[in-house]
Parts: sequence; structure tokens; C-alpha cells
Amino acid sequence: MRKLASIQKILEIKPINGADSIEVATILGWKVVVKKGGFNEGDSCIYCEIDSVMPHKSEFEFLKSSNYRIKTCKLRRQISQGICFPLSILPVGDYIVGDDVTDILEITKYDPPIPAQLAGDTRGVFPSNVPKTDETRIQASPDLIDEFIGKRCYISEKIDGSSGTFANYGGDYQACTRNLSLKETDTNTLWKLFHKYKVSDIFKEVGNFAIQGEVAGEGIQKNRLKLRGQDFFVFNVYDIDKSSYLPFDEMIAFCDLYHLTTVPILESNIVFDFSLEDLLLKAKGSYKGTQNRREGIVIRPMVETYSDILCGRLSVKVINNDFLLKGGE
Repeated sequence: MRKLASIQKILEIKPINGADSIEVATILGWKVVVKKGGFNEGDSCIYCEIDSVMPHKSEFEFLKSSNYRIKTCKLRRQISQGICFPLSILPVGDYIVGDDVTDILEITKYDPPIPAQLAGDTRGVFPSNVPKTDETRIQASPDLIDEFIGKRCYISEKIDGSSGTFANYGGDYQACTRNLSLKETDTNTLWKLFHKYKVSDIFKEVGNFAIQGEVAGEGIQKNRLKLRGQDFFVFNVYDIDKSSYLPFDEMIAFCDLYHLTTVPILESNIVFDFSLEDLLLKAKGSYKGTQNRREGIVIRPMVETYSDILCGRLSVKVINNDFLLKGGE
């Protein structure tokens, strides 16, 4: 579960060239512009991540112009991601580093609206036997880098679209958005793609599986890939009976066999030896054939690996800061 607001320690404070009233703090793997003298290295603070939507209260009135949403911005050429607040805005209590105070502060997460092509009548909630599609941002958990070091990994491009899941359990076929299962209609893009790729035939062969990917194209986000119509790009194949994802080579073979398109694979079978700064550079770039900045990258081991930090699958996303600064969601 993502902590939108948590107690964190300020690891470092540095001046910003040409700035007299602001400086930059390092919190986890984030750089955050703060008021000069407002915090010291080693201080505890409330750190609110980007995409946090603050409650409509007087202490957050300065965010009214952005609909109370915290976004990536740049001040005096210094990128800033998130906002720091003093612990004094919290109710009295004993707080320690790592505490999640999202609910205490009544903060919610910004989610872009579901595109009209994917919206539809809700059948029910997302199937409980399939993991939802969500990745931890590397800046939110920089210690994950240590878990990756030395492992053979692959890097895929993060498609700027909307998450979709096709699932089968016992012959019950479902098409789902990030959080909901949808009733089948002739107009819903997810169900159109389900039939385009003959997913029911795939499920009849393989049994209880889920195929997860990104739906992109016309009418979805800003169609930064410049696609005609809509398409589905696979990034996960999940064996429901075994409660496990297919490792990279098996996922690629599965998609080849059933004529499914994967997300673009930028690198594979590389030994991970990267710093946070290296990863942020790797995330930069544009979608092929366009001048549109890509959303970022996803990094995973070639063989599925358990993460002690995440208490689950070792997988991380690195968002392109240029994409965020230009209004990416």
C-alpha cells in the first residue's frame, strides 16, 4: 500500500544556486524544495508524495490553484517532488519514522479518470485471486536498489495508457480496469480487445490465468504513442492456480505463442548495477516514432524474485521526470 503521507527523516539539505529563500532537501529518494531554515538535516517531517490530494482546509489553501493536488514542479531549476510539513499539523501523539499518516490528514490519491472507451457497467470488484497492477516508485523506496544489485534484470517501457486485466477462473471470463470488473458490452474497448486477441481461446487452453497489460491509443490519456485505434500491451501473465507470475522468458514465449504484443522491452538479461541517478537517466526518452516523452520504465528480475522490503514481488517503476513536468499523470 502506497503511503501518500508518512513520517520521514530529512537526510540532507543543500542550497539552490541563485535562491535566497529556498533550499533542497533529500527525503528517501526524493528531492523536495523547502523554505530556507524551515528544516534541518536529521529532522523528522511529514512527507507528502506527488499525486496526494490534500483536504480543503486552510493550512493547504496554497494548493487551491492545483485543486489541492501535489505535483512535480521545478523552482529555480531545481525539481521538487512532494511537500514537507512540520509534525505540528498532526494531532498530539508519538510518531516514528515510517508511520503512515495519510488517513489522519484525510489525504486521498489522485487517479486520472477512466477513459470513456474503458468505462462501462460494473460487474463487480476486481477479482480477489489476481494481484492488482501497481508498482512502487524507486524514489519512494530507494533501499530496493540493494535488492536488485547483481541480479539479472530486464527493463520495459512504461506505456502511458490505462491498466487492463483479462482473467479466467473456472471458465468465468472477466475484463477489468485497475479496480473493477466490467460487464461485457459491444462498445467497451477492453472487451473489444478481449475478442480481438481471442483471449477466450487462450483461456480454454491454459486454464486459470490472468493477462495484464496497458490499454493505449485514441481517446486514452493523450495517446502519446500516436496509435490508431486502441491496442493492448502485455506486461504480466499470472498463473492463478500457482499464485505466481510467469518469469520473463516464459512470458515472452506465452505472448509469442498466442500472438499478443508485449510492452516494449528496452533491455534484457542485464546485470543490475545502477544508482538512483542512473535509473532516472534511463527513464528519460520519447516513445518510438514520436516526440512525446515516455512515462518511464519498469525494472524486474528475469526470474521472479521475492522482495523483503515490498513483502512481495520485486518490481519497481522509474517515472521520467520530464514526463511529469510536462503534465503527465
